[in-house]
Amino acid sequence: MDRLIYIAMTGARQVMEQQTTTSHNLANLNTTGFRAQMDSFRAVPVQGPSLPTRAYVLDATTGADFTPGLIRQTGNPLDIAVRGAGWIALQGADGREVYTRHGELKVSDTGVLTGQGGLAVLGDGGPISLPPEGRASIAPDGTVSTMDARGIATVVGRIRLVNPAEADLQRGDDGLFRTKNGQPAEADAVVRLSPGSVEGSNVNAVDAMVSLIALARAFELQMNLLKNAESNEAKASQILSMNS
Repeated sequence: MDRLIYIAMTGARQVMEQQTTTSHNLANLNTTGFRAQMDSFRAVPVQGPSLPTRAYVLDATTGADFTPGLIRQTGNPLDIAVRGAGWIALQGADGREVYTRHGELKVSDTGVLTGQGGLAVLGDGGPISLPPEGRASIAPDGTVSTMDARGIATVVGRIRLVNPAEADLQRGDDGLFRTKNGQPAEADAVVRLSPGSVEGSNVNAVDAMVSLIALARAFELQMNLLKNAESNEAKASQILSMNS
């Protein structure tokens, strides 16, 4: 009887976690460059000499859907979208490299080119800084240039673009991705940008809503199993009391 309780109880808990993940994805439906979160579950035995036949549900992995989102033209010269596979390298709060697809770039008060969360955009030699005057532009290969009033263009840096294997990346609590081994990914000259554009979220609203409905039904099923276990235990106790 308690085996059923273990499975139903842990199953209900994991369904609630899936609902949280799906709701989080829906909340980021319009977040630039967002990658939908995914949960994976497996059944594992309960450890202990007296519990060899019990099992419960475990959240095995929390991954990400790396399917590209739709690219939308904005006309803003500092907006960029990665075409196909690839990532924009930023300098994290701890000084280490982090990666994003969020391409709405800005220039800070100190002239540093910044990306998601106000983090500095990395170039070949560190953060990219722009002169106080001039109009900035970004080429498809990541080259950042400024043009002064005389029409003279000056290259100020090149955005560091990388393309590590998806299996080597993990999402942080801040929504940014990092390599699992903590080492910077190698620059990839093949990665190309679409200037004047941003990539939308890859969350499918219809699929997410259908998933929420299915999860609600799954949670109800787990609750019914717990009720059945309680009912069976009560009937078994009643039968035993009659025979005693």
